[in-house]
Amino acid sequence: MENMFIEVQSKFDFEQTVEKLTETIEKANWKVQMTHNLQQSLQNHGYDVLPVKVIELCNPHHSSKILNRDAERIYSNLMPCRISVYDKSDGETYISLMNAGMMAKQIGGIVEEVMSGAFEDSMGFVNSVTK
Repeated sequence: MENMFIEVQSKFDFEQTVEKLTETIEKANWKVQMTHNLQQSLQNHGYDVLPVKVIELCNPHHSSKILNRDAERIYSNLMPCRISVYDKSDGETYISLMNAGMMAKQIGGIVEEVMSGAFEDSMGFVNSVTK
């Protein structure tokens, strides 16, 4: 049975994982729109959590296929794609992402095509840093 969210362990430490993922994403002609440092954001509000960063990535070729169509623009809230990198209390670094391919099957059409392709690419990025 497929899971809606996927979590895998990185073979690198936290900062190396973020670095290597970012490099891999950019080498594949995807764009890193932003990297959110959630640990820092929470520290700014007086909360102490383990390191966690969320990488927002986009492929204009993929996203334009959805955003160029009025009927599919409703799915823009799923963009950009996101990959989380975080440490857990076991001292290991993990990566998680939503199984967009699984969700896309329920939508069908061009959305399924685009989201499934984006998910395959994202899994390739993740697999490049996993054990």
